[in-house]
Amino acid sequence: MMEERANLMHMMKLSIKVLLQSALSLGRSLDADHAPLQQFFVVMEHCLKHGLKVKKSFIGQNKSFFGPLELVEKLCPEASDIATSVRNLPELKTAVGRGRAWLYLALMQKKLADYLKVLIDNKHLLSEFYEPEALLMEEEGMVIVGLLVGLNVLDANLCLKGEDLDSQVGVIDFSLYLKDVQDLDGGKEHERITDVLDQKNYVEELNRHLSCTVGDLQTKIDGLEKTNSKLQEELAAATDRICSLQEEQQQLREQNELIRERSEKRVEITKQDTKVELETYKQTRQGLDEMYSDVWKQLKEEKKARLELEKELELQIGMKTEMEIAMKLLEKDTHEKQDTLVALRQQLEDVKAINLQMFHKVQNAESSLQQKNEAITSFEEKTNQVMSSMKQMEERLHHAERARQGAEERSQKLQQELGGRTSALQQQLAQLHQQCSSLEKELKSEKEQRQALQRELLHEKDTSSLLQAELQQVEGLKKELRELQDEKAELQKVCDEQEQALQEMGLHLSQSKLKMEDIKEVNKALKGHTWLKDDEATHCKQCEKEFSISRRKHHCRNCGHIFCNTCSSNELALPSYPKPVRVCDSCHTLLLQRCSSSTGS
Repeated sequence: MMEERANLMHMMKLSIKVLLQSALSLGRSLDADHAPLQQFFVVMEHCLKHGLKVKKSFIGQNKSFFGPLELVEKLCPEASDIATSVRNLPELKTAVGRGRAWLYLALMQKKLADYLKVLIDNKHLLSEFYEPEALLMEEEGMVIVGLLVGLNVLDANLCLKGEDLDSQVGVIDFSLYLKDVQDLDGGKEHERITDVLDQKNYVEELNRHLSCTVGDLQTKIDGLEKTNSKLQEELAAATDRICSLQEEQQQLREQNELIRERSEKRVEITKQDTKVELETYKQTRQGLDEMYSDVWKQLKEEKKARLELEKELELQIGMKTEMEIAMKLLEKDTHEKQDTLVALRQQLEDVKAINLQMFHKVQNAESSLQQKNEAITSFEEKTNQVMSSMKQMEERLHHAERARQGAEERSQKLQQELGGRTSALQQQLAQLHQQCSSLEKELKSEKEQRQALQRELLHEKDTSSLLQAELQQVEGLKKELRELQDEKAELQKVCDEQEQALQEMGLHLSQSKLKMEDIKEVNKALKGHTWLKDDEATHCKQCEKEFSISRRKHHCRNCGHIFCNTCSSNELALPSYPKPVRVCDSCHTLLLQRCSSSTGS
């Protein structure tokens, strides 16, 4: 345990040192993706888990460091906000995840050292969670608290939403603490350069995303304006419906008041009659008692009828509200689908514009290819002409050399034969020297021409190499053309898929409209009938037999009353139901009579 405490304390020192150095070098606030900050939380978690007692329960063994951290809320009222916010996070399902979230929030408040100091000062409370030789129960705990005070300099911006804190694996990465000093110095400059480049790329991407989002927001604003106009129309219709319902409620209340007044008048009349009959006809008291009892029965029946009417009113109002909610939901679905259709059409138009641009680029590339092929053919013809002229010049050189050799042979022969005729021969030699000088001049001129031709050859070779490079560029353009054609095919596939999606959306819209019409028909059919609850009926409406396990309850889909199986075994197709449904015997006969009368007429 002592060795573990010492190792953990050294690791905490290293992690805090590396974290402070990285924060000072960066000169900005730290995010959750910062590697030294993540390692600091891993080391802190190991320190809090050291010497933690295992709590046994019916579910199993529980060993988490969130228990002692909850004590801070009792000891320090300032930490109550952290505890409540951690408990209210819906993503956190385990005690380990809540403990990690608590550490994140305490570091952002810059009070992590203060809260741990409060815990270590109350060791009698920590003894319930830690063993006596644990790190927080010994002097190393106070040393760690002193080290944590230095972290109050940092600014941490940590987002808890969207992070899976429950399933993170707390493994210490020692590679951060095993780097050379030279590598660190060289790495800092490299990191600064990369940071500047990253910031530049980030700003460019932000601008691009903002431009895209501005366009999307403009389209959304147009859609919202349309939906607002539609919602205002729906609100006007809903207010009209509410007014009509209120008028119906007032009419029903007036009818109830009339019924109550009539019943009271009847009661008063019956009371007066009973008094007169009691005074005048004491002998016929039994008959009067029977009449009185009949009147009371009528009163009770009228009260029951009134209660039933009120229940039917409530059921009808509930059914109307449910139908209105369903209608609103379906209308919202149709509006959303129409918005998606508009967006898909815009995407189709963008894809068509891209296809046109690609087609124009392909045409331009083909025209440039034809021009470059013509230039290559002309350059090849020029090179062939130059080679033919070079061959002619070489033949002339060979002829001149042969003539020179013949002249030298002739001069030697003349010297041998005509040794005495030196004067004439000298003159001839002077002529020959002049011819030789003229021949040498011709040779020099031919050599200069040959050098010029060689220069032209080199220049043409350079031009041919340039043409070859252009040919390679043309091949690259051909490859780009192929890639563009592939992209065009892919975009065509996407267009086909989007057209299929549009067709499917149209089918869904037609189905939703059909459902709306079916619901309207069902609402019309349900307005005339009341649907009895299962708890209200204990006997069959027709045969008046009591329901049991063998004699089950069945609703008539036409009148809404409850019957047994024998009294409701018939099935008919109603306007509110597409398939044949269960109907009682009386409704079956009535519906058959209506059908027969309608066919006869």
